[in-house]
Amino acid sequence: MEKLGIIAGNGKFPLILAGNAKAEGLHVIVAALSEEADKGIENIADSVHWLSITQLGKLIKVFQKEGVTNAVMAGQVVKRRMYTSDLLKLDLTAARLWASLPDRKGETILKAVADELSRNGIELIDSTIHMKPFLAVPGVMTKSRPTRPEAADAEFGLKIAKVIAEHDIGQSVAVKNLSVVAVEAVEGTDNCIRRAGELGKGGITIVKVSRKGHDMRFDVPVVGMRTLEAMKDAGARVLAIEAGKTLMLEKEELISGADKAGICIMGI
Repeated sequence: MEKLGIIAGNGKFPLILAGNAKAEGLHVIVAALSEEADKGIENIADSVHWLSITQLGKLIKVFQKEGVTNAVMAGQVVKRRMYTSDLLKLDLTAARLWASLPDRKGETILKAVADELSRNGIELIDSTIHMKPFLAVPGVMTKSRPTRPEAADAEFGLKIAKVIAEHDIGQSVAVKNLSVVAVEAVEGTDNCIRRAGELGKGGITIVKVSRKGHDMRFDVPVVGMRTLEAMKDAGARVLAIEAGKTLMLEKEELISGADKAGICIMGI
């Protein structure tokens, strides 16, 4: 049976991906990041190995021992970990990689990890390969539709979000009345949305995008029920996400929840 390795981070993405891969007849081997991953992954995968984000060498050995040659990165690794993790606990492989980095941007780190895995016979593949039905589609996906000013905010926010994504600052911006209220950085999208709610006092449009030429092997834009809860807390009205590039976890539940809350979700 063909094997798929999953490097599991935070959120529902690893659980849904593992379930889909199993349904497609794949043998699922998970390297679960102990600081991030949901324990529920143990109920789905064929084999789960718990390790720290500082143990790159162990991750490689796990996949090699299991005979994994293709792997997927799934789930968020909170960016602030790079500031709070104990660098003294890095294993030799991780320490060597960390010292070789020209900068500490997320894209730089993840590409370096991908290259190290490849040198050891493990190829990272497109994170969405078993998740195509969950990708956002063009147009309005909810009963609620954007007003003309909200559609203008989404168009304006798209231009700004593409700029910050290109510089690996974040993937999301919050806009109101053609003005940027908040920009995502290391705090993540949900916290950015809540901060925007405090600053903008409701009526916010959230725009989330990928980078130009985004490497779909990692850091794929994702929204889900936690995003919806953050929007409700912030009084946000519109979620505009990049069609074909953004994963919508628990898609049917997300759209239904947005309908109940009077929130518009649109693919741009």
